[in-house]
Amino acid sequence: MEKIIAVNGLKKSFGRLEVLKNVSCDFASGGVVSILGPNASGKTTLIKSILGMVIPDGGEILFQGRSVVNTFDYKRHIGYMPQIGHYPDNMTIGQLFKMVMDIRQQDAVDTELLKAYQLESMYQKTMRTLSGGTLQKVSAALAFMFNPDVLILDEPSAGLDPLAAEALKEKILEEKSKGKLILVTSHILSEADEISDHILYLFEGQIKFYKTLTDLKLETGEQKLSKALTQILSSPSC
Repeated sequence: MEKIIAVNGLKKSFGRLEVLKNVSCDFASGGVVSILGPNASGKTTLIKSILGMVIPDGGEILFQGRSVVNTFDYKRHIGYMPQIGHYPDNMTIGQLFKMVMDIRQQDAVDTELLKAYQLESMYQKTMRTLSGGTLQKVSAALAFMFNPDVLILDEPSAGLDPLAAEALKEKILEEKSKGKLILVTSHILSEADEISDHILYLFEGQIKFYKTLTDLKLETGEQKLSKALTQILSSPSC
């Protein structure tokens, strides 16, 4: 598998709080990496650093072998779904999609989620009138819309109803089968268990472990991710 993203010695502090402490990891094409950990462990800061939304204090990030510093072109290869999407209140769903296509100078390529979530029938609704779940559907549709090589999804199923969450899970698995790299942060271990190839566990800004899901289960003798995590995190060596 081709290495797409390399993170080398990443450091980030907000005031006196060290959020990332010398984090190094590689992400290759053709798999789902679930980035897990408790609240304030550095998960969102890590993915926002990759996206250029947070500027690290030290270390480097390479995308396909090139530094992401002072460059924006690499972002065209990434689809991002934030945990909470913030959009102009008075803009309609239709206007938002058109604006994004105009900015990218590209028509929508993948409208599968847009149709699955029946967003076309809501094009005239303004963003401020939408429920949290519908906002999540809009964010999901935007993330996949331009057929990116890399998908970064921050707590993607948060706020989604069970049917919408299932549709998103199936979409993630479909894109994985095409050889794409998909990074997912999540607190829902059953979801991570279904979609993941690798588990990266962050704790207090450091990587506790980065293993394949298969190896994690073999090492612990557990069939469920939740039980495997409980065992490995409670061991003295972790």
